[in-house]
Amino acid sequence: MKVFVAGASGALGRPLITRLLDAGHEVWGMAHRPESLAVIQSLGAHSVAGDALARDAMFTILGAIRPDAVIDQLTSLPRSPFDLPQRLPADRKLRLQGGENLLDAAHACDVQRYIQQSCGFYLDGGHVLVTEASPLKLLAPGHIGESARMYAELERRVLGTSSLQGIALRYGFFYGPGTWYWPDGAFSDHLHKGKVSIVGAGSSTFSFIHVDDAADATVTALTAPAGIYNVVDDQPTKLSEWLPAYAKWIGATAPHYLDEKEAFSLMGEESIYYQNNLDGACNQKAKEVLGFEPQRLPWMSDSR
Repeated sequence: MKVFVAGASGALGRPLITRLLDAGHEVWGMAHRPESLAVIQSLGAHSVAGDALARDAMFTILGAIRPDAVIDQLTSLPRSPFDLPQRLPADRKLRLQGGENLLDAAHACDVQRYIQQSCGFYLDGGHVLVTEASPLKLLAPGHIGESARMYAELERRVLGTSSLQGIALRYGFFYGPGTWYWPDGAFSDHLHKGKVSIVGAGSSTFSFIHVDDAADATVTALTAPAGIYNVVDDQPTKLSEWLPAYAKWIGATAPHYLDEKEAFSLMGEESIYYQNNLDGACNQKAKEVLGFEPQRLPWMSDSR
């Protein structure tokens, strides 16, 4: 199968390319920066210089390659999660406008299947594990609600067409090499510097996913029934439990606690919501349909 990957040089893109090639697919990876194109080439894929925001270029590129499938992993995320609110406008523009250009080009070039990166952590389960039928948290405050509405639009677009087979993969929080959540990642650096606190009860439930497991599920999705899949691990865990365990795993001091009033004055409403109102996700559909077997969280290896 000819597979075109947009956003191919990121933390997920790299293992994804490797697994696509191992599965026998012919792979084109698109990136914007020369160093990213070099990475794609070093992995053994065809590198394509392109900017998804350049609409005409997307039609030209896909028209020349004529892929069977397009995998949209477009993101514009900062090095640190602390900088995410400032980067979100650019990220939304790339995913919404750039992704629309890519999807329209896929339609025009008779692409058979389109896989869209979506979100497995801003879903509304009413404080129980969310399923693929659960909506996104569209009314959440600040940048959380803005991101949820963005993901809802991405899902609506890819699933709302009959001219190609659309799949939305709701990934959990990525961890592993090249991500924020890894010993040398930005989140770990903030923990070491004492910049991370537990707000209130820390009752949000987080669902993570290793980038290698996410890549495996994405490859399998190329031949799976169209629809939505929660691509998350088997250990949905409250922040008040996983954050101290994570700190211990990387050798950092345990995070201190902030009451909600103090957190509101220092960091705003979003910080309280983020740490106390997120719902974990159920991966049963992905396990049954995709044969998905995620690895266990290394910092929670002695529990559940």
